[in-house]
Amino acid sequence: MDSTHALHRIRNALAVIALISALPAVATATEPPPSARCSAAEYRQFDFWIGEWDTFEMDAPNGSSIARAEISPIVDGCALHERYQQSDGLVGDSLLSFDPVRRQWQQTWITNRGSNMVLWGELRDGALVLEGEAHLHDGAMILQRITWRTEGDAVRETAVLSTNGGESWEPTFDVLFRKREAQADDPAAR
Repeated sequence: MDSTHALHRIRNALAVIALISALPAVATATEPPPSARCSAAEYRQFDFWIGEWDTFEMDAPNGSSIARAEISPIVDGCALHERYQQSDGLVGDSLLSFDPVRRQWQQTWITNRGSNMVLWGELRDGALVLEGEAHLHDGAMILQRITWRTEGDAVRETAVLSTNGGESWEPTFDVLFRKREAQADDPAAR
């Protein structure tokens, strides 16, 4: 093989390597930046619930708080994380996200009492309504429907459940989330 032919092969190989190494840059150039991937209006429908909250029973809205909740955006605003701590020891964590294929919200909820729940739903008449199965620690399965709506600067969350496959529903809870006020003994207040 003469040197001209070898030089030509080396140039061709280098051209192929350059082309292949440029492919990821071309592919990523068409991807939106992370902050824009979940910027559609649907992804913002639950933003009213972001913050730190004290939780009150609706039958005693001026009574003592029964729980604290913190709802935070995660993964570049593509989902919300809920951390819920009730005064009786119940702790729950959930992930809420908008599914772009189903065009619905999904919530996956897990508690320290061995229960989990997966709900699906959408915005209806100014409220977010999600429904699905709750699996209890004793192996029972119930249907649960939860509704979130704003009431002034508060968020009201109501739930009903069905033990007979949705033939009938009964109230489970009705609570009001109010923005948490910093307390004098709270390090965040200092």
